[in-house]
Amino acid sequence: MTAPLLSVRGLTLGYDRTDAVKGVDFDVPQGAVVTLIGANGAGKTTTLRGLSGLIKPRAGSIRFDERELAGMAAHKIARLGVVQAPEGRQVFAGMSIAENLRLGAFLEQDPAAIETRRADVLRRFPRLGERLSQSAGLLSGGEQQMLAMGRALMADPKLLLLDEPSMGLAPLFVEEIFRIVADLKREGRTILLVEQNAQSALEIADYAYVIENGRIKLHGPAQEIAQNPDVAAAYLGM
Repeated sequence: MTAPLLSVRGLTLGYDRTDAVKGVDFDVPQGAVVTLIGANGAGKTTTLRGLSGLIKPRAGSIRFDERELAGMAAHKIARLGVVQAPEGRQVFAGMSIAENLRLGAFLEQDPAAIETRRADVLRRFPRLGERLSQSAGLLSGGEQQMLAMGRALMADPKLLLLDEPSMGLAPLFVEEIFRIVADLKREGRTILLVEQNAQSALEIADYAYVIENGRIKLHGPAQEIAQNPDVAAAYLGM
């Protein structure tokens, strides 16, 4: 059996004296969309921060593409191909759209490769192409989310971490963001998706993990998780 691209075992993460993530295990196969769903404060974003190297694990293993990431510096993890579009967009507001996108490809030295990636991003997000010289801070929330995703794609990631991409967006932008994720899935991108919009996440994912109070409570194929009555009652409003 082929090893998953990402394999996490016993991962424990925390702040000060509190463990926010308590020994979780999960896998992300190559070319799959895996979603991590749960209530606000369940440990979803903390998990992604640990995978990105922004928080040092207190225990556990993070195996990515046959390399151990636990304890590795964030910039080295990014260089290996793990790239995150963070919660709350976090674009560089005082810089232009073009400059934000260029920063996403800071590890790439080939101008032709950078231009190819930028053309691909602008094809996906034509709104960005219409205003490349505009300051990112003047964009709407939905447009900033598109820019954050586009910036991450400029790195051509092996594993794309999406943290709450639909958070705070109008319904039309939510629909657009998930359409883009569906396109990336069809193209074979490997994605770990953290979402409070559980219904949309489960519709698009191949596999799902439900996290509660820092622990994995349930996991399985996304369609099966969506039909679980406890999940439906807690996260799907059924």
